[in-house]
Amino acid sequence: MSNSLNWEQIKNEIRFDEAGLVPAIVQDVTTKEVLMMAYMNLESLKISVESGETWFWSRSRQELWHKGATSGNTQRIASLSYDCDGDTLLILVKPQGPACHTGKVTCFFNEVSLEKKEDRPSTSINLGNERFAVLAELEQIISEREKERPEGAYTTYLFEKGIDKILKKVGEETAEAIIAAKNKDNDELRLEVSDLIYHLLVLLEERKLPLDDIMTELSLRHERPRRD
Repeated sequence: MSNSLNWEQIKNEIRFDEAGLVPAIVQDVTTKEVLMMAYMNLESLKISVESGETWFWSRSRQELWHKGATSGNTQRIASLSYDCDGDTLLILVKPQGPACHTGKVTCFFNEVSLEKKEDRPSTSINLGNERFAVLAELEQIISEREKERPEGAYTTYLFEKGIDKILKKVGEETAEAIIAAKNKDNDELRLEVSDLIYHLLVLLEERKLPLDDIMTELSLRHERPRRD
């Protein structure tokens, strides 16, 4: 939420339903994957804002619940905003483990099979350099974070902690990608490799080594005579 709004202003901006609840969509701040949807009431929203971790209202148990209080899979809030109507919250988090009680990273793992898949547009970008446009965009965002250091952003946290913390995260994400590959879990591998690429881009920015230099090096290697 905007730092220019105090709590009294914030709570008046949110449109709670007849039951005093507002839906909250939780999204991974790094991968941008939607992790879960839950409900907040005024009290859980206030605690979330004050504590920096997600708290919700359980409709089945009729009580407040701190996400991860039992499992340890807490969600550190990176940003919290609401939509134009004020009736839906969007919370970007740095999760400490899977969001779903099943152990899945996200609660949205049940894909619905649609008819006439051949008519559906492809989700992959495969035209020239556009295929890797997201890397250039992510590199630019990370560079802006390094310069502006917005409060509460996970990337800001990494830069402020310095090279040792960044290298530690690169190592951790590498290990998690290895484990996912070893377990033959491609869904988990996709997420872990995405985390690894993000942290590698943070490392490159910290060292002021442009991604273009990496791409140039790869191109030069491709042009060299093959030995196989």
